[in-house]
Amino acid sequence: MGDGMLSKLHEHVVSELQQSSKTDTIFVVSAVLFNLVVLGINWGVATESHGTDPAAGNDWILGVLVIATLLINTFAVRALMAGRNTRVKLISGLMSMYKDNGIEQYYDPSLLDTYAARFKLFTAVLVILAAISILVPLLARLLG
Repeated sequence: MGDGMLSKLHEHVVSELQQSSKTDTIFVVSAVLFNLVVLGINWGVATESHGTDPAAGNDWILGVLVIATLLINTFAVRALMAGRNTRVKLISGLMSMYKDNGIEQYYDPSLLDTYAARFKLFTAVLVILAAISILVPLLARLLG
């Protein structure tokens, strides 16, 4: 493969990695913001339902938002998994390209471990926020 073609392939793979990271960031930020908004709404709905005659509609709103929270977070985690798989394939290809050209010593393969750790942390944040946005209002509703 000519140097020009190799350079273009390298640029394409790096561009794909950058796009994958941007997409992951969008999914994480969107899910975090969604969870925080839903937490506020659910908290308001749950605490408004206190009293002798709680509005039945509030329970429906709470239920719909719980389902939406579960779905949105499931989709976000699945998107992160797809991004992780794409990134592993792209980086593996880069590492092979670097090895074939005798420059593999300039790329630390432990970066794959770093990406895996970042994925686990993003997933943990989403799961914890989703759990809080569901459980706290439900507890407020049930115990209040």
